[in-house]
Amino acid sequence: MGLVTNIEKKIKINKATSIGAIVLAIVIVIVGFIFSYKLVQDARKSIYILDNGVPILAKQTDLLLNRPVEHRAQIDLFHHLFFTLTPDDDFIKEQSKKALYLIDDSGMKEYMNLKENGFYNQVISSNSVITVKADSIVLNEENLKFTYYGTQTINRKTSLIIRKLVTEGYVEDVPRSPNNPHGVMIKNWKTIDNSDLSVKQKYR
Repeated sequence: MGLVTNIEKKIKINKATSIGAIVLAIVIVIVGFIFSYKLVQDARKSIYILDNGVPILAKQTDLLLNRPVEHRAQIDLFHHLFFTLTPDDDFIKEQSKKALYLIDDSGMKEYMNLKENGFYNQVISSNSVITVKADSIVLNEENLKFTYYGTQTINRKTSLIIRKLVTEGYVEDVPRSPNNPHGVMIKNWKTIDNSDLSVKQKYR
């Protein structure tokens, strides 16, 4: 009877040891999988920048944390390209081309409207230099609607005009490209206010 009892105990011990070994192996596999997954995710956040042919490791910031910054940067960039003009037809076309890569057809409609009304010809004929500076960009991160507040300066031969520039629209995430490195598309854009703040005559 004692022999049978010892055998049963040994069987139970072996069984418990086997189960324990299996559970431990499963835990090791799960931990290894999690660790490997984390390594892969971290590797995906790593990018290499070539400096004179030498790869330098750089760390990519969290996309979600950085996205609002990119949205505002894109809004600012578009307005800079669209409204910075000199009396040079090639420059105007190049600036407009770059700007229109960043916006939907609402940008093309505004461009064609200005062109048909002779605005760009007037810039050239009056030898005007037009610049714009962003005062603030208000962005609702929930519906991605923005309002741009800026100051437009029109420097002509005979006058210096300062205008208020207020526009609004929406931003949408799109795949990044060489022409749209931020991967942000401006949509349903329109000008709300472009009234004069001051007009100063120049005297020779």
